[in-house]
Order: sequence, then C-alpha cells, then structure tokens
Amino acid sequence: MSWAHGYVCFVATPKPLTLIRWLVLLPIPLLWCLASYWGGLGFLENKLVDFRFRARGEIPAPIKVVYVDIDSESVTDLGNMPWDRSYFAEVSEALLREGGAKAIGLDVVFSEKGKFELVDERRFAEGNERLRNFLFADPPPPLVVAAGYASAEDRDINGQTLVRRLPRVRHPAGEATPPELPEFRAGGHGELLANPPHIGLIDTIDGGTRWVPLFAQAGGIRYSHMSLELARLYWGVPPDGVSVFPDRIEMRLGDGSLKASIPMTDGQDVEVNWFSHWSSPRHNPRASFVDALVYARALHSASADERKVAREFFAGFKDAVVLIGPADPLLQDIAPTPLDSRPVPRVGIHGNLLKTIVSGEYLRRPSFGWEMVIVLTLTVVVLALAVGAGRGRAWTRGAAVLVAGGYVALAFVVFVRGHWVVPIAAPLGAALSTSFVAVGWQLVREERQKGRIKSMFGTYVSPELVDRMVDSGEDPKLGGAEVQITAYFSDIQEFSTFSEQLTPPQIVELMNEYLTACTNLITAEGGTLDKYIGDAVVAMFGAPVDLPDHAHRACLVALRIQTRLAELRRAWAASGRWPESVGRMRTRIGLNTGEAVVGNMGSNTRFNYTMMGDSVNLAARLESAAKLYGATTLVTEATKQACELRGNECVFRFLDRIVVKGRSQPVGIYELVGLRTELPRQTRECVEAFETGIAAYLRQDWAAASASFRAAAEREPAAVLYPGATTPAQVYLERCDVMKANPPAPDWNGVWVMRTK
Repeated sequence: MSWAHGYVCFVATPKPLTLIRWLVLLPIPLLWCLASYWGGLGFLENKLVDFRFRARGEIPAPIKVVYVDIDSESVTDLGNMPWDRSYFAEVSEALLREGGAKAIGLDVVFSEKGKFELVDERRFAEGNERLRNFLFADPPPPLVVAAGYASAEDRDINGQTLVRRLPRVRHPAGEATPPELPEFRAGGHGELLANPPHIGLIDTIDGGTRWVPLFAQAGGIRYSHMSLELARLYWGVPPDGVSVFPDRIEMRLGDGSLKASIPMTDGQDVEVNWFSHWSSPRHNPRASFVDALVYARALHSASADERKVAREFFAGFKDAVVLIGPADPLLQDIAPTPLDSRPVPRVGIHGNLLKTIVSGEYLRRPSFGWEMVIVLTLTVVVLALAVGAGRGRAWTRGAAVLVAGGYVALAFVVFVRGHWVVPIAAPLGAALSTSFVAVGWQLVREERQKGRIKSMFGTYVSPELVDRMVDSGEDPKLGGAEVQITAYFSDIQEFSTFSEQLTPPQIVELMNEYLTACTNLITAEGGTLDKYIGDAVVAMFGAPVDLPDHAHRACLVALRIQTRLAELRRAWAASGRWPESVGRMRTRIGLNTGEAVVGNMGSNTRFNYTMMGDSVNLAARLESAAKLYGATTLVTEATKQACELRGNECVFRFLDRIVVKGRSQPVGIYELVGLRTELPRQTRECVEAFETGIAAYLRQDWAAASASFRAAAEREPAAVLYPGATTPAQVYLERCDVMKANPPAPDWNGVWVMRTK
C-alpha cells in the first residue's frame, strides 16, 4: 500500500509546464492577436466597448449642443420631403440672429435630384433662392451644409455613371471623387451653384456610429467633416488655421496659438466618444423643426405676445451649436449607438463627435504592438495559475479566474477614468482558451495515470476509495469520521433453500448476475458499496462523497432493486435453466439514517473502508425484521423523514414501534411501499385499510383492527406475487387474535420487543 501511495502522490502533483508545452501553446494567443488585427474580433470587441459605455453612463460636455428634429410632427405638418428650402433659411436665420446660436449644422444633403416630379417648380425655385441667398451672404453665416458619399452611384452632367467612394488616406482605391455636394439653382433652370461657404461631410466608417473620417481629399480639395467644421466655427478658427498631419489635425486661432490637436487613426479617422443617450433631455435638449419654423415666423407677428413667446423659445439656443437633422424613423436615418441599443437618429453622431473635439476627451487605444504585449502577458499569468500544481491547485485556478476578471474590471476602470479602450476580447479569449487547452492536456495526462492506479488497485478496494486516495495525496491510515449517512443492508430470503438445488457454478453465475444488478443500481445513485457477505449486500449513501439527499437516494435504490429483481425472476423462469424456487427469489432490505463512523477500519497492516455504529447495526436489524413482518423493505422513521425532505415521491406505511435485540429504546419502522406515481389502486387501498387497522390496534379496538387488517390482507401486493407468503396484514391479524385472548395492560404503548436478531 505504501508503494501505491507513492504512485498516487506522483499523480496528484503534476509537473509544471515544460518548455516544449509552452511552445506548443504559444500559437493560440498569437492566433487571437492576428484575429484582432485582421478585424475578426471587431463585432465582439464593439459589444464589449458598448458595455463599457453603458457602465460609465452619461458625462457632461463643455459645449451646448441643441437638436432641431425633422420629426414625425414636422413631416405631418409640412408634408413629405423635400420641403420648401426657405423653411431652412427662416429657421436658421432666427436661430442665429434671435437665438444667438454659435453655429448650425444642416444634416440634409440639398440636391436637385431629390425633387418630386409634381413639385411646384416656381415655389421650389423661390425657396431655393431664399436659402441660397442666405448661405452665400457676405459675410456667410456660420452654417454648415451637408455633403457626403452615401449615394455610392450617381450620374454626372453628361449622364455618365459616377461611382463615389470615400477616399482613404492609407488605403486609396482608384481616383478620388468628390462627395455629393449641396446644389442651388438660381432659377427654374438657371445657374447651378454647388459650393456654399461651409460644407461638412456626414459620412461614417462603414455606415456605423463609432468611427468618423475627419476629412476627405478629392480633386485638390479637402472636405472637412461637419463636426470638425462646426468646431472650427465655434472656436472662430480661420479656414487656413486647420493643418492636417499624418497622425493629427491641428487647429490654430488667427494669432497662431494652438486651439486643438485632434489625434487620428489611419491618417484620417477618429473614434466618437458618446457623451449621452439620444433621449437625454439634460444633455441633448431638442426641439421640433415645425415648432422652430412657427416661432421664427412669430418673431414678425403683429402680436406682441406672440413675439414674446417666440423670443423666449429662441432664448434656449443662446451660445449653442444647433444640429438640424432627420429624426423621423420613416426617413431611415437611424442606427444604434454605444449608449442606445435601439436605433436613434444618426444626427447625434455629429453632436457627440463635436463634444469629443471641443472637450478633448478622445477615446484612445493601444497600438497593435502593445495589444500583443497585453495578450501574451495576461495569457502567461492566467495559464501559470491555471496549471498550478500541488495541493493549492484549486486556489491557483481560482486565482486565475480572479486575474482574468480583474483584467476585465481594469479595462472598465481605465475606460471610465481615462477614456482608454484597451482590448478585452483578444486578451481574455487568448488567456482562457490557452488555459483550457493546457488544463485539458494536464487532465488527460493525470487521468491516464489515475487509470493505471485504478486498474491495479480497483479490484481490491472500491473505486470511490481509489479516487479519494488519488485526489487527496494523503497516506491511507486507520481512523474515521462521524458523518450522517443512510446505511443499506440486503439479504436474499431463504437463500440456502434454493441454493441446495444448484451446483456451485450455477450459484456463482446466479449471484454474479444478482449482485451486479444491485451494485450497478447502488452506484448509479451515488451509493458506495461497502462489502458483500455471501448473498448479502452492505452499502452506504452519503460517504465518502457527501450527498445531501442520501436518504431519498437510498429509498429509490431499494425500490429499483425490487423492480429489477422482478425482471430477473421473469427472465430466469422463462429461460428454463433454473429450478422453480429461483423464480420465487426475494430479497429483504433494511435502511436507517443517522450518525455513523466512516473510515478505514482494521489492523495496521490490512484494513477496509467501512461504516460502524449503532445506526448501522439498526439497519442490519431491520433487514432481519423484514422477514417477521412479511415486508420487502423496512426503513426507520429517521430515514422516512429525511427522504420526505425531498418531497413525497415515496409512499411509506407505518408497521410498528419495535425494540430490536441489543437496544433498549423503541424505534418506529415503516415499509417502503413504492413510488406514488406508480402505485396501483389495489396497493393504495391496501395501505389505507392497513393504516386504519393500525389506528384501531393502538387504541386496543381489536375487532375494528381485525376488520381493517382483513380488508388490507386481501389487497396485499406480496399475496398476489407470492401466494401463501406472509404479509404485514396477516401478521397483525394474528396479533389481534393474541391480544383478544390476552389483553395488554392499560398503559400498553404498542411497542413490540424482538427476541432475535
């Protein structure tokens, strides 16, 4: 046994990862790095960024942005777009002159191709003229008109197909084409003007709401994004004060002082830092376009009250940057954002990017080189802890989980406090997947070694004990612990009677089949086989593995063994190979729940993992008592109560209060009848009649008791299966006759004292 223990200790203390195994595992984190670099983790990483935005919540911005929505109410009152362009001129003029707005962004691409065929050409031309005159005034108003590459295909003045693609600085694709620019025709078919003083791109990368190109270069002209152009107007930076560098854009005031340095990715992109939800009244004040138009016209009303109300309305735009854009879902200019899971108006992109630029709170990401360092470092730390050896392995694996979780928490903290977007998907995925592979590899190696031990010693000791020896790494030693268990004893009734009719090989064959069936059912419910004593089976439930429902499991096993034995009897009878007595073989089972000493019992040189104690002896006595009562399975009141803690699945009937040989205190005993859902009506009626008889018996009403027991005896299941067999009802009928002839004392308590084991 000492040699076995040494081998067990070797298995329980695995070697740390060797250099070769580290090299084999290295490609896993490298593949995660490449997947991140090639964009394969983009969707997952974006979701993780969204979680960080929502954990951070809304933050204040140093600039006032107000939205004027082209909403459902505006479309209902003013009709479908395109509208009379004079509406935009009226609203914009009122916002700037009366409201004192610092700048306006018009998130509407004004195109001559957007007209309906049935539009009133004269009215459309007049509105076009009004807006054009407002935009091209001297000096021009701080109003940025939208341009964009959203319409991928268009036609030039000659009708030729024109493909527009957003020009990329780092990855150019063919000749750069200009965006779709706002167009204003002087009259019905007059001169077409297409370059207002302030133009701003409204495009985003891949049509999303995260990344925005700050500019596009085409035909020698640099087109700034609307948010960048609005920031320039808000600060009063002259057009020549904007300088583009490979990694940043600088904005300088007229005196040459640096106002802002905007970092860029891929030579032209910036990530939007979302400051608030779209529907946040505090951070995103909004008004309806039709209301703004009504109040703009009310400024010229003859009524002083109307003019006052209009001035109060526009007072809310003081020193604000105003964004006018579509908010009606039917206009199909909506998308989800990091703070809004449901699609919201995309005009909010310009407002949040403007806040990002003005506040200087840019989202920053580590370079790919630093990302690789993070991935490899986290993987090494988590992997080293996950495969930690020795008795502290559970602790080190828990520490590995804590380190991985701590990294995720750190990623959230640096985002909230410093606007750093450190990767989570690649580092966490690399660390966990590499650790899973390493731990799985380790477990396979350990299981192979454990299998060798089990194959060598499993025939001498129980598999549960072998597992316990391997996992604990402790020397086997004498002693035990007092634990709560359910003890199981079974024995074949009158085994010697029919065994006399069998040859030794037949006895071995029969017992092997029977004991195999019993053992399989016991172990299937987590029970532990203690020993075989001839045809008897001794087992325990609740040790060495703790089972909170051990009593319930033991009761289920007892019922299943009786069912399985019935199947075996039918098979044996049908085979014609066995004597008739084998087809009537019955087994008795005794169960008791209580404290017992469980552990290694025996001598210093040879011992057995078993159970000892008064509760164990009581289970053995119940197995013997089952014969006296004509029952198949007897359980104590403790077992019944513990079983019923898990529900009323099992049906019990009270049989007696007895004092078994060797004990002085009585114990209540019950017969385990069956499962409630499978109980035949005849059996239910038998139990009900028997319980009525027991009640009469205990109050010494022998006549009533006999009548009830007689009714129960006619329905006893054992009487049907084994004609002539003793049944509990018959036992009590005989007792009633004895009690009638020899009445007990007035203080009789109904306890029956057993004289034999």
